[in-house]
Amino acid sequence: MSASRYNHPMPRTAVCRPAQRTDTVPTPTVPHRRLHSWRAAIAVVMAAAIVCLAALLYTTGGAPFGPTVSFDGLNSRYAILVDADSGEAIQSHDADARMYPASLTKVMTAVVVLDHAETLDAVVEAPSDMFLELWEQNASMAGLQPGENATVEDMLYGLMLPSGADCAIALARYVAGDVAAFVGLMNRTAAALGMSGTHFTNPTGLHDADHYSTARDMATLFAHAMRNGTFRTIAGSPSHTMSSASLHDGDLTVDSTVFEELGTPFVAGGWIVAGKTGYTPEAGLCLATATRFGGKTYILVTAGAPGDHATSQADVDDARYVYGQIPGL
Repeated sequence: MSASRYNHPMPRTAVCRPAQRTDTVPTPTVPHRRLHSWRAAIAVVMAAAIVCLAALLYTTGGAPFGPTVSFDGLNSRYAILVDADSGEAIQSHDADARMYPASLTKVMTAVVVLDHAETLDAVVEAPSDMFLELWEQNASMAGLQPGENATVEDMLYGLMLPSGADCAIALARYVAGDVAAFVGLMNRTAAALGMSGTHFTNPTGLHDADHYSTARDMATLFAHAMRNGTFRTIAGSPSHTMSSASLHDGDLTVDSTVFEELGTPFVAGGWIVAGKTGYTPEAGLCLATATRFGGKTYILVTAGAPGDHATSQADVDDARYVYGQIPGL
C-alpha cells in the first residue's frame, strides 16, 4: 500500500454530517431568557405606573396636578381658586378684570399694620373726629366709642371680624400719622407683592372709583397674609372679646361675619380656616377664604356677587359650590 494513497487529503464533501432535509419547516427561533425577563420587568413597571396615576387622578379629582373645578354657574362675576402651597391658579373667571374689593381691602390694612406696628400691646385711640363721616357712609363698625382706646391686637380683631372701619382709621393714623401716609404704605406693599392691577385710596374699602383691585391680586394678598401667624389666628377666629376697650369695661365682643354667614366652617371634605367678607353696592358681595383639605390649603376669592347684607349670601353659596368639588384628601 503506497503512502500517497493514505496521505491524500479527503475532499470537504466527504465530511460525515447528517443530510439536511429540504422538505421540513425550519424550527422557530426561541427568544433568550434574558429578553423574557426584561419584558416582564417593563410590564411590571408600566402596571405600577398605571396604578399610581389612577390613584393620583382619584385623589385630585381627575387632574394629575390638582383638583378639577368648574366655575360654571357661579353667582360671582370675578373668581379665582389658588393652591396656596404652590401659588398656582386651579381655576379662574375674569380674575384679572378690574373690580372693587370693598372690605377685602382690610386684609391689606391688617398686613401693613402687622408689618409696621412695633408691638401688638401698644394702645391706640379711636379719634373722635372720624366717626361722623363713617356713620354718614354707613360703614361697618366694630363698636368703639369716640375717643376710646384699645390695643393694636384688639383693634386688629375689630378690623377683621366685624370689618370695623373705626378700627381701620384708628390703626392707619397710629401706624402712619394720617390716612394718606398709610395708604401710601398700602400701595407700596401691593407693588412689592406684584399686585399690578391694584390701587388703594383708603384703608376701609369704602367705595371710591379709583380704589380697585382684581380677584387674582386679592388672592395673592390673602396668601401672603396667611403666612403671618397672628393674621391666621385673627382671621380664623369666630369671635373675640376686645378686653382692652377702655369705655366698655372689657365686654366689647366682636363676631366674624365670615363664620356667621357660613354657619359652619366645614365644607365637603375640608374646613375654612380663615376669611374676610366685603360689600358695597358697587362691589357686590365679596369673599376671601382659606380652606384646608387634608394637608393642602386652597384660597378662594370671589367678588361681584348679587345681593346685599339683607339677602341670601350668594358669595357664601359660591364658596360652598367650589369647595364642594375638591375631594377630601
